[in-house]
Amino acid sequence: MALAIVGIVLLVNGPGTKSAKKTTTTTSTSTSTTVATSTSSTVPPTTFPTPTTQPLTTAAVVPTCPPSTGSTTRVVWFTKAPPTCISATSVWDATFKTSLGDIVVQMPAASSFAAVNNFVFLANYQFFNGTFFHRVMPGFVVQGGDPTGTGSGGAHLLPGYSFTGNTPPSSCKTKPTQTGCYVPGDLALANSTGPSTDASQFFFVLPGGQTVLNTEPNYTIFGHVVSGMSVVEKIGADGSSSGTPTVKVYLLSVTMRQISG
Repeated sequence: MALAIVGIVLLVNGPGTKSAKKTTTTTSTSTSTTVATSTSSTVPPTTFPTPTTQPLTTAAVVPTCPPSTGSTTRVVWFTKAPPTCISATSVWDATFKTSLGDIVVQMPAASSFAAVNNFVFLANYQFFNGTFFHRVMPGFVVQGGDPTGTGSGGAHLLPGYSFTGNTPPSSCKTKPTQTGCYVPGDLALANSTGPSTDASQFFFVLPGGQTVLNTEPNYTIFGHVVSGMSVVEKIGADGSSSGTPTVKVYLLSVTMRQISG
C-alpha cells in the first residue's frame, strides 16, 4: 500500500469502527487507510475546571420519556432505544453550553425524526452534561457525545443501544451542493457501521469538512448551528491531525426548547 494519506479521523460509536476519512494525497496514485478501534482517552491537561456532574449510571434503565423540563436524575445507560417522546412536526433549539461559549442548534424533527427524538431524550436525561469533545480535527469535525470521553462508549457501549437514522442522498458524492448534503455548521451522528448504528455520539461539521463528508454520506444530519458557529470553530482550532484535542473543551450542559410543533 502506498503511504499517501497524511490525515485521518474516526467517527466512532462502538468497538467496531467506521472511518470518515480526511485525506491528502501525494504524487502516489493509490491510498491506504488505517482504522483504529477507539479514540485514545489520553488528553492533554485542560485549561478549564472539570465540571461537577452526577456519577455515571451503574445499571441499565428501561427508557421512559423524561419530563419536558428535564430529568432531575442523570441517566446514561438504557436497555433499549427511547420511545417516541416528541411530535413528528416539532422543531427544537438545543443550547450547547461549552467552556468556550454557547452554541445553538436548530433541529426540525421532520427531517430526521429518530435522531431528533433520540437527542431530545438524552439531553433531557442530562446525558451530555459534563462531557467533553473527545475528537477534534481542524478543518473537518468536532465530535462529542460519549460520557466516558474515550469515543468507545466504555464497557457498556453507552447509551446501551443503537437505532436507525437516515443519511444524505448518495448523489452528494457527485453533486455536493444540492439540498440535503453536508455543509459547515451541520450537526450529524457518528456511527460504527452505518446509520443503523446511530446512538449518542455527534459531530459538528467544520468549514472544509463537508468536502470529505460528501464523498462518504453515511452520517445522519439532524440539526444546524444557528448561533455560536464561532465557538465551534474555536473548539476546532484546538484539535490536531490525529483528532486528539490539544485543549479539553467541556460540554457543560445541553438544554432543549421546543419552538414549534
